Amino acid sequence: MEKIVGIDVSKDRLDVAVIPQTEAFAVSNDHAGIDELIDRLKTISADAIALEATGGYETLAVAGLSSAGLTVLVVNPAQVRAYAHAIGRRAKTDPIDAAV
Repeated sequence: MEKIVGIDVSKDRLDVAVIPQTEAFAVSNDHAGIDELIDRLKTISADAIALEATGGYETLAVAGLSSAGLTVLVVNPAQVRAYAHAIGRRAKTDPIDAAV
């Protein structure tokens, strides 16, 4: 089964959800946090990592994850929100957004 990782990006923090394990955690959105994220994602052998475009706050994560050889998809946040509504997830928190 594929392991997909969703990341909700904010200025100071990355909220991470791993599907289907339902594992969730957060790291800081800085070099140390990205290094920790890379180490954790390599141990679980993530097939793909999706994160929202946030006007630049995602740049460090995308660069670090891509440089580490991980598959990164930058997605449109409006489409993610529309999908969440379509599946009945009306609540909006960073961990919920990462899982969606």
